[in-house]
Amino acid sequence: MVEIVLENLCKVFGEVKAVDNVNLKIKDGEFMVLLGPSGCGKTTILRMIAGLEKPTSGNIYFDGKIVNDLEPKERNVAMIFQEYALYPHMSVAQNMTLCLQVDKIPKEEIAKRLKRTAELLRIENLLHRKPSELSGGQQQRVAIGRAIIRDPSVFLMDEPLSNLDAILRVAMRAELRRLHKKLKTTTVYVTHDQAEAMVLADRVAVLKDGRLLQVDKPRKIYDHPINTFVAEFIGSPKINLVRCKIIMRGNSVLADLGNFVIKPTAKAAANLRRSKISEAILGIRPEDVKVLTKRKNGAAMGRVYFYQQMGNVGYVDIDMGKGVRLTASVEPERELRLGQKVYVGFNEKRLKFFDTRSSNLIA
Repeated sequence: MVEIVLENLCKVFGEVKAVDNVNLKIKDGEFMVLLGPSGCGKTTILRMIAGLEKPTSGNIYFDGKIVNDLEPKERNVAMIFQEYALYPHMSVAQNMTLCLQVDKIPKEEIAKRLKRTAELLRIENLLHRKPSELSGGQQQRVAIGRAIIRDPSVFLMDEPLSNLDAILRVAMRAELRRLHKKLKTTTVYVTHDQAEAMVLADRVAVLKDGRLLQVDKPRKIYDHPINTFVAEFIGSPKINLVRCKIIMRGNSVLADLGNFVIKPTAKAAANLRRSKISEAILGIRPEDVKVLTKRKNGAAMGRVYFYQQMGNVGYVDIDMGKGVRLTASVEPERELRLGQKVYVGFNEKRLKFFDTRSSNLIA
């Protein structure tokens, strides 16, 4: 296992700065997920860690030693790609052990590693088959097995589940998490899928335009996003972001959304008062919007704009008037009609306020 440190890491392609001064420590044995949209630099970072790309500037350390000039083979890393890249004319066993044969590992050791890896991935009954005889999920297991069998110090995974259907993706997430807990190998995993990041990661590094925005445990990023970009990128359905006026009346602070007002918690109010702003962006997660059929104190009126019944949960878009529309999650047994009048309350403790200019979190 290896601790990886990225120090002031930059990568420039022509006039494009793909990676912009990234500093990140990946702990020994950690499962780190690099998360962000296409073109944010996450795959370029992964390729630099692997040795497939050289940094324009900055350093990469493995256990305190600079590896910038080491070839990929010298770094003892194993990459798992989006494409399985299995040799069609070889059996599963041959695909998995080819790298060991090239390295002239003794036959007895190869057989021992193959047995151990096949048992770990539960593919013992597939070893004689060709790739064309396997499902997508089975092919991905073989590709993972080909990496595991080498006993690498680091696993580097570039969107390895993106070619699988939704059901298989969920199953393979569980398998990858199980494998990591068993092997405890330092893993860097690239994805644009926030659900994968939430499920798999010990910590998530969120990137945008080559810059590292936030690094933390998945739940902490969900609850305390550093800015509106991170807030929107983590969570499905997306967080509601609504502009509001901040009104100071004596000792009280109110967020005015046009047709209704929200009273922040005392802590949020103190932060808003210190910031001395007159406008903010209010962030409300769908699960923090309470949909009521009867008016209660402080509840605002709205009308059902759209309702989705997803089986285990319902999602309702509510038109609050004056251009404000909120998405809320509701119990699956709720029946809501388009145009139906509803009342909306909020979990004030979980509301987030962002600066309208910087988009950074205030409270």
